[in-house]
Amino acid sequence: MFNLVKTAVLMAAITALFMAIGAVLGGRQGMAIALVVALGMNFFSYWFSDKLVLRMYNAREVDASSAPAFYRMVAELAERAGLPMPRVYLIDENAPNAFATGRNPANAAVAATTGILRVLSERELRGVMAHELAHVKHRDILISTISATMAGAISMLANFAMFFGGRDSEGRPTNPFASIAVMLLAPLAASLIQMAISRAREFEADRGGAEISGDPAALASALEKIHAHAQRGRPLGATERHPETAQMMIMNPLSGGGLRGLFSTHPSTEERVEKLMRMARAGVAV
Repeated sequence: MFNLVKTAVLMAAITALFMAIGAVLGGRQGMAIALVVALGMNFFSYWFSDKLVLRMYNAREVDASSAPAFYRMVAELAERAGLPMPRVYLIDENAPNAFATGRNPANAAVAATTGILRVLSERELRGVMAHELAHVKHRDILISTISATMAGAISMLANFAMFFGGRDSEGRPTNPFASIAVMLLAPLAASLIQMAISRAREFEADRGGAEISGDPAALASALEKIHAHAQRGRPLGATERHPETAQMMIMNPLSGGGLRGLFSTHPSTEERVEKLMRMARAGVAV
């Protein structure tokens, strides 16, 4: 129930941002058009955003024949979690990362880069995929996929407002400073919504993933390795092209120190590792 409320709040907030941009672009008429577009985007996001995100990453679906060890691992973890078998995808990228998507557990998909399969041990990879299945179990995946799709659309609209300006309800040009403010503040507001939802969600998925795999120390070790690769500047190409999808990953490949780290959609790796190691010391065992 709580996740349904979060999804409704997210959709309402994104719709309000669309309407604000519409008002700058075309006054009351622009606001009405933006409302219709936002409702259409929400419908599209609910049914098709998972396919869109997987296409952004050129993810290829694998099965027991094409990736037997990885597929069996996901199947075993899904059974432990009491979940239907998700679709399984690989992304041909060197940067180690993974994410889950879909509108519900019955229509879920998990994806991992080929880089993460090379970098992590089998235990660590189990921890990562258990984390992603925890997102599925907690029904986070719809929220993250919708927010990624809608945040990208808001950034595009904001840029349109900047370059083409806006009109009021009488058809007169609006104050150019209003267009600049929309260009700067609308994507920031969308990012803040994503950040507020995503940070708490990652802690819960870490906890849930540790319980599913029975090995919190392995997930902690995996996070440290992924973080080390990200700090060495190993880019994830599709995330750089579509930064709004970064919050879907097990670790934000675009986050950094200073202000950029402050606005990251993920908690600090140190804090996540510390919580997982507390679980390990408390006796969660394989």
